[in-house]
Order: sequence, then C-alpha cells, then structure tokens
Amino acid sequence: MSVDQRPGPTGAAPVKVLVVDDEQAFAHVVGSYFTREGYQVTFAYDGPTAVQAAERGQPDLVVLDLMLPGFDGLEVCRRLRGFSDAYVLMLTARDDDIDKVVGLSVGADDYVVKPASPRELLARAAAMLRRPRSNTGANAGAGSSSDEPVRQVGDLSVDPNARTITVAGHLVEVTRLEFDLLAALTARPKVAFTRRQLIEAVWGPDWFGDEHLVDVHIAHLRRKLGDDPGDPLYIRTVRGIGYGLGPGTAR
Repeated sequence: MSVDQRPGPTGAAPVKVLVVDDEQAFAHVVGSYFTREGYQVTFAYDGPTAVQAAERGQPDLVVLDLMLPGFDGLEVCRRLRGFSDAYVLMLTARDDDIDKVVGLSVGADDYVVKPASPRELLARAAAMLRRPRSNTGANAGAGSSSDEPVRQVGDLSVDPNARTITVAGHLVEVTRLEFDLLAALTARPKVAFTRRQLIEAVWGPDWFGDEHLVDVHIAHLRRKLGDDPGDPLYIRTVRGIGYGLGPGTAR
C-alpha cells in the first residue's frame, strides 16, 4: 500500500480516496489525477489489503476494481459496508448488466466499465462528493433544532442529537448512512417514502446513482436491528412505493 498526498487549495483536510486495482500502473495514473485535484490518495492492489487500508484510513471514496487477487471487489465491498459509508465507484472490464446488479447489491454507488478514462472517474467522484454523507440526512425532515426529542418505535429508540440507536436498551452499531436513513423515516413516521425521496433526504437532490441502492442499505439496517422484512417491527416495505415505519408508532 502507498499514499500520494497534496493538501487542498483552501487548507482544509483533503478528501481521502482509496484506489484499489491490481494493475498498478493504471491505479497510479488514476491516483495522479485525484492527487492533482487536491485529494489524498491511498493505493491497494488486492482484496485483503484493500479492506485493511479502508479500516485504517477511513476513506471518503473507494475506486474499486471488480477483479482482484485475494478476494474480489464484491467481497471487498461487502466487508466495507460493515463499517464504512465511503462512496464506492466500482470498475469492471466487462459491460455486463449482471455485474452491475451484483455490484450494486453489495453496496457500490456507481459503476464504470474499463477502460475508463481517469477524467471520467474524477468527474463521477466529484458528483458523488458534492453532498458529503456526513452532512446530510441526520435531521432529514426534522427541522433545524439542535435539541430534538428521542424518537421511539416500539422498543427501538433513535436519538438524533447523540446519533445513537438502541433496541430494547441495547446499542446498535450502524454506519452514518444507516443512521441517516432511519432518522429520515422516524422524522416523518406517517409517511411512506419513495426511494427517490429517501435518496434526496440522505444522499441529496443531486444524486444520480441507482435508486435501488436504498434497498441495499435498508437490508443492512434491518439485519442490524433484527427486523424481519416479512413481519417487520420497525421498517416496513410499502408495496409499489418504498418504505415506512413498521406497526409501532413513533412519538
């Protein structure tokens, strides 16, 4: 693993990008474009090293090749989604719809077929990063109050101020994005949200990725909450629309 860094022009902490590709020459060409734009770039060349680098460095964006030694990009993405909300831009050598569906199903945000120009990757990344996840969705639909009440759905508690979730008094570890999704749902407990509405609340109105990405993150959230999608206590699927709160009533 190696790192290229150039401070951003405003002196702010640079956005961190992890480039993962076993073609090291290509990886470093891509990395050089990001570095020139002021990003801090880290490289990894196989699956296990990529996961370790993401855990250690907590990147904002991962440019991830599908075919990797050790284990592939899909497995990297699965593991990444257990601890990170980093945007994932997946690369593949095949223009195959099944690759795209599988990639999105494990939590990739966007998908580019190789050979992709570094300029295209940079443009896609810039579009993703216009609305950083850490600044969106936490108070979606809830107004700007800095002292919001804890929201209760059965034995599920959502504290918007502490950004914590508990079930029956036990803390549930979730990613920022998972918290933001649940915060959006509990902020308007009587609303059945479309995927597009949840994307605008959490990802921002400029988001252009696949709307079914919402399903992936809802599935992760349900699993962590111990919520059965067939008989939900907390998050219900609204057929033909999207998602809303389960049979409990938020208050």
